[in-house]
Amino acid sequence: MDCDFNLFGEQLPANHGERGRPQHVATSENRNKVMMLLAAGWTVVRIAKALGISAPTLREHYFSELQMRAVAYDRVKAQRFSMLFEQMKAGSVPAHKEFDRMLQREHLALAEARMRKAPKKEQVGKKQAREAAAPEAHKDTPWEGLLPNTETMQ
Repeated sequence: MDCDFNLFGEQLPANHGERGRPQHVATSENRNKVMMLLAAGWTVVRIAKALGISAPTLREHYFSELQMRAVAYDRVKAQRFSMLFEQMKAGSVPAHKEFDRMLQREHLALAEARMRKAPKKEQVGKKQAREAAAPEAHKDTPWEGLLPNTETMQ
């Protein structure tokens, strides 16, 4: 099977130059767009319309990207972190400030997630707290032998 490529190294569709609508070819640029739009929360139909293809064509050619819907946001964010980090290493002060802001937001989000997962302490009223602390209150007092034994007085 003989494959033709365009100037960018992307494979041309099988019916290139023939009559009818050309077959869709998934490019790396379109794959990145699909990942970005998934990260933004777009639906399959909306993404397909943005790319100028039908939803079944999108599902056929971008199946692997659509399967990663849950991690798309994290991947885009990780890519943004790496881009800012590279700019920061090159000496960009605004990139350094934005990187710090992003880190702070990430730390806050992680802390909030931990707070939601942490088991809630059972609230104890004053009376229950006193009753729970009573046996331990006079355990090691110096006058323990001076108090009458209430068990023998009965």
